[in-house]
Amino acid sequence: MKPQNDTGFSEFLLLGLAKEQELQPLIFGIFLSMYLITVLGNLLIILAVSSDPHLHTPMYFFLSNLSFVDICFTSTTVPKMLQNIQTHSKAITYAGCITQMYFFILFAAMDIFLLAVMAIDRYVAICHPLHYTVIMNPRLCGLLVLGSWALSALNSLIENLLILRLSFCEDLEISHFFCDFNKVLQLACSDTFLNDVVKYSVVVVMGGGPFIGILYSYSKIVSSIRAISSAQGKYKAFSTCASHLSVVSLFFCTSIGVYLSSAMTQSSQSNAIASVMYTVVTPMLNPFIYSLRNKDIKRALRSFIGRKTP
Repeated sequence: MKPQNDTGFSEFLLLGLAKEQELQPLIFGIFLSMYLITVLGNLLIILAVSSDPHLHTPMYFFLSNLSFVDICFTSTTVPKMLQNIQTHSKAITYAGCITQMYFFILFAAMDIFLLAVMAIDRYVAICHPLHYTVIMNPRLCGLLVLGSWALSALNSLIENLLILRLSFCEDLEISHFFCDFNKVLQLACSDTFLNDVVKYSVVVVMGGGPFIGILYSYSKIVSSIRAISSAQGKYKAFSTCASHLSVVSLFFCTSIGVYLSSAMTQSSQSNAIASVMYTVVTPMLNPFIYSLRNKDIKRALRSFIGRKTP
């Protein structure tokens, strides 16, 4: 295929999850419902944490940041897909695609960093409880979140600047419901060796690093819990990190599963459907996981809703 001039095209085509037109209203309804639940659920977590002084602790500070990132993460992809279904269009502008990729990579990296930071917080709380307030002070918590934002933004900027140097072929169809970085890279006609090197380096450093940190934290947590003599003490210690462990398992298992399935199968539609798990379903389930098993969150939500209800 002939490469296009930088000014020779102005948009990509997002093929979506299904080609059948009769399925589009059903897909629209399902994704609109999931998006609204995601925004409402995570927004309630943020409001509950901010309105209850008892929840002004490092754990809930990180949780409210995670909820904010989950709202933004879902908002980078779902609204555009809903708009395309509603307008019977598959187009996304070149600038819109680059912008969507930038924020998608940014918030995906933030999710990973925040999950790692929350694991460290649980490690300090369980393994060093007497020094918890000294170690996890407000300044350190702020620096951890600020550093996560800075690294995520820098990584996303570098990867997108490398995309801008590429020229693209005449086939501009993306077999996905959003501008997936790998799918866009496959459409390039120019050499993508540098992009591939940076992409795999980022996966190893910014994906593997936090994942190893999470595994290390929980190995120490398990060792500390096993050393507790009473069954009630073990249950209490484990319950403080059970919700976070569930979210970590859900996020990493679904994202790893998607990339393994994409490597094993050539079905683009199957890969797009599998991507729904970590891009839409996981952010939707996070508020339920944290609120259903957490008495403090449930109490804060009841208090917040009670104040707003006459």
